[in-house]
Amino acid sequence: MAKDEIILGIDPGTQLMGYALLRIHKGQPQVLLMDVLKLTAQKDIYARLETIHTRVCELVKLYKPSTFAIEAPFFGKNVQSMLKLGRAQGVAIAAAIQAGLTVTEYSPKKVKQSITGNGNADKDQVWKMLQRILQIEEKPQYFDATDALAVALCHHYQSSSPLAATGKGLKGWEDFITKNPGRVKKI
Repeated sequence: MAKDEIILGIDPGTQLMGYALLRIHKGQPQVLLMDVLKLTAQKDIYARLETIHTRVCELVKLYKPSTFAIEAPFFGKNVQSMLKLGRAQGVAIAAAIQAGLTVTEYSPKKVKQSITGNGNADKDQVWKMLQRILQIEEKPQYFDATDALAVALCHHYQSSSPLAATGKGLKGWEDFITKNPGRVKKI
């Protein structure tokens, strides 16, 4: 019998960091936890980074995820914000790597595309799809939590896809068929 997979999803941030744990049981995703880490009480950016590291380590120790998925920083206009966000992401990734987890990054557009079918969906559309797919009743206070859950579910979809089983670097079904002629049945 296959062991359940647990995915730790992170939406990095320097004020709020969303995190979620998703269990995959017999191929079906189930929410274990969805929450945020509030960092605004700490003025020192380095104290915030330490808090991020500590929380990710606690989540890993408590839930024993098998993999770690994180949203890649969105490239905005403010360079200072990007730098801070990159640091937060790096600290979370370092904690996951330190625990021996495989790390996968997803762009915000990829996450939205995986969940809603639209890479330009807004946060409310993503939440409503998550609610429908995972049968969640209560809306969390912050979209950062739902964003983290979306990252985890995106990872599940990407890693359970037939294209994922053949390795990275495939450009679509045509490429899959070309590289895997023995797996294609002609009708």
